[in-house]
Amino acid sequence: MKRLDYISWDEYFMGVAILSSMRSKDDTSQVGACIVNRKNRIVGIGYNGFPIGCDDDDFPWERDGDFLDTKYPYVVHAEPNAILNSSVDLEGSRIYVTLFPCNECAKLIIQSGIREVIYLSDKYANTESDIAAKRLFASAGVSTRKLDDFRIEVKINE
Repeated sequence: MKRLDYISWDEYFMGVAILSSMRSKDDTSQVGACIVNRKNRIVGIGYNGFPIGCDDDDFPWERDGDFLDTKYPYVVHAEPNAILNSSVDLEGSRIYVTLFPCNECAKLIIQSGIREVIYLSDKYANTESDIAAKRLFASAGVSTRKLDDFRIEVKINE
């Protein structure tokens, strides 16, 4: 008899996004993204970190202080990393992200052709960046939805 307690596609792809987030060296925000095409094939994965070739020991990880002494001007978010790590047309695909995208990532998501954003956390809800991102998505017809019933239980058959 076949198992009935297998995880859904949403849980599977969000699990990949979570696993990706664990590659981030940021001690306060680990964000992961997984892009999936219409055939449920993973076509891009990313996490937040410094650009390729930039030694993460030479740049700040701080959240507070003068702008140039924080991580913000240097870190590449998970969403653009996933987009850039893809080598296929993303038109009509969906992106699973552990954190709702900021307005800058929203623009890249829209421009890449991604049509749906599935997210776990919206901890920056109602900030100016969040409001702008949601306005952009609505205007471009990109749907967004929170994955509320996410559950992953690891079982290892011995």
